[in-house]
Amino acid sequence: MSTQKQAHWYFGGIASVGAACTTHPLDLLKVTLQTQQGNLSVVNLISKIVKEQGVLAFYNGLSASVLRQMTYSTTRFGAYEVGKDHISTDTFTGKITLAGLSGMIGGIFGTPADMINVRMQNDVKLSPEQRRNYKHAIDGLIKVYQKEGFKKLFSGGTTATARGVFMTIGQIAFYDQIKSMLLSTPYFKDNLVTHFSASLMAGAIATTLTQPMDVLKTRTMNAKPGEYKNLWDVVRHTAKLGPLGFFKGYVPAFVRLGPQTILTFMFLEQLRLNFGYVKGSQNTAKLG
Repeated sequence: MSTQKQAHWYFGGIASVGAACTTHPLDLLKVTLQTQQGNLSVVNLISKIVKEQGVLAFYNGLSASVLRQMTYSTTRFGAYEVGKDHISTDTFTGKITLAGLSGMIGGIFGTPADMINVRMQNDVKLSPEQRRNYKHAIDGLIKVYQKEGFKKLFSGGTTATARGVFMTIGQIAFYDQIKSMLLSTPYFKDNLVTHFSASLMAGAIATTLTQPMDVLKTRTMNAKPGEYKNLWDVVRHTAKLGPLGFFKGYVPAFVRLGPQTILTFMFLEQLRLNFGYVKGSQNTAKLG
């Protein structure tokens, strides 16, 4: 295990942007499945989108997805790295605590871009006259601010922040812990096999922890003005679908989050190993 190279605080954001560009079509399918009123299967939904709007429709909202990673993921990964100066991550409890705090901060900063991302992706399933037709993420932010007010930019902020907490715990804390456990055995080294194995398990854990909040967040952000009275109203409407309603879109969520988590950490580790810095007394410990 290398103890020389450390990850710069912004590496997580760069890695997340790269992963998001790769997995964006899967994220779009997840959002569409969570907000649809019918019960189209993934295969039927893909066929419908291609037939009606073409292949490029799978990249609707890509600019918002990139902006979200630049705000949300850069903040949470950066906070986790910098936070190691103040909170010990020698124990799993320390990792969870720091990851939870980092996710909360990231969730707050990432909410506006996250809302625009959900809306732009959801345009795929709407009829032409109902679409919001944001040109790009910045255009979406400006239009929401002008037409719906500043407060609307943080619509779904409560669930987005809660999701950010559990997502960061599931991804970063568990990745950190699993990677350390693997490296403590004689069978793993600080290489792609270890990074892939740890990130795959972290992706599965993160999906399970966050899916209920992801469904509530998506419905809240995509809601028309006055559609829901409050968060509890969103919960009640979702509950009408039964317990599994809170896990609607779980399979595409994992199909999307699994590869994204794997790519994020594999990109991050390559950045660390190739462009990281040697830790000084004033620097934070490396991720993992």
